[in-house]
Amino acid sequence: MANKRDYYEILGISKNANDEQIKAAFRKKALEFHPDRNKAEDAEQKFKDINEAYQILSDSEKRSKYDQFGHAGVSGAGTGGAGFEGGFGGFGDIFDAFFGGSQSSSGRKSSYRGSDLEYPIRLTFEEAVFGGEKAITIEKLFQCDLCKPTNCSNCNGTGQIKRAQRTMFGQFTQVVGCQTCNGTGQSFDTKCNKCRGAGRYKDSKNLFVTIPQGIDDGMQIRLQGEGEPGLGGGASGDLYVLVKVEEHNIFERSGNNIEMSINLNIPTLVLGGTITIPTIQGEENLTIVPGTQSGQVFRIRGKGIVDVREKNKRGDQIITVYIKIPKKLNKEQRDLYQKLQMITEDDTKKSVSDWLKNKIKDTFS
Repeated sequence: MANKRDYYEILGISKNANDEQIKAAFRKKALEFHPDRNKAEDAEQKFKDINEAYQILSDSEKRSKYDQFGHAGVSGAGTGGAGFEGGFGGFGDIFDAFFGGSQSSSGRKSSYRGSDLEYPIRLTFEEAVFGGEKAITIEKLFQCDLCKPTNCSNCNGTGQIKRAQRTMFGQFTQVVGCQTCNGTGQSFDTKCNKCRGAGRYKDSKNLFVTIPQGIDDGMQIRLQGEGEPGLGGGASGDLYVLVKVEEHNIFERSGNNIEMSINLNIPTLVLGGTITIPTIQGEENLTIVPGTQSGQVFRIRGKGIVDVREKNKRGDQIITVYIKIPKKLNKEQRDLYQKLQMITEDDTKKSVSDWLKNKIKDTFS
């Protein structure tokens, strides 16, 4: 606090100065040190100090506290709220807030990019794997092709409205976007049967969407420029086709691999053999090795899904085999199973006995 300069000294006025003298001093100092006018290195800091001093001394309550207690009485009051650092993004904002407008304008018309659109699409498992084309119909806005744009009568085609305003610094011109044409400078015929003066109208459009091979559930396809048209010469938006892939009754996708499970009878698992299984590319032979256990996994290379981003990569087909226990047996089957049971009974008892012994040993060890 002790290092801060006196507010009266900053504005170059006496402690008895009235409101008009404070305003006049502020006007003079602010114009002198505004960074847009003064390129000295310390101009920015001086402009901040001038602004802070004016906020305190132009407010009778704050000025009274400052006169009594100095900077301690108004700590934070000069730089918060409407101050330079507390509520503005730069010097132009200060001029806008205090004096009602900026000093210059770029003079550009506004243009707006059209809105992006989304369209959900459902694909079968096979359509997602192999790709292709899918016809869709969307509703969207179109640029009117009947009436041609003319200059907006409110802004004379400039897209901006200039407003002159007198302040303590003199007269300033404030430039704002034209609300009639949204700053585009364009106007359309209100008698047009298609757009009724909006410049755009709603209609449907048929499109063919190219489905890339290997696309997955939740991915999206971007159709550039198929969104809604822009305003004031702005670019059209894009159409995003959101993909939902239906489940398959046999196959399940895992990345680029295709998974499936099959149930095999006991003799095939015990003795082995060759079976025919379905793949997404057709039937394939799978060799079951003798002694295959329930839950064992087999892999057929290259029978999965093409990578949607790297076409030279393809996944595999993963087959998990499980044992199929028959619920009903005919007499011949029952006789065979009973004979097998008698043959393997000693082995079964020994296996169970060994298991119990190991279990007891683990429990008391």
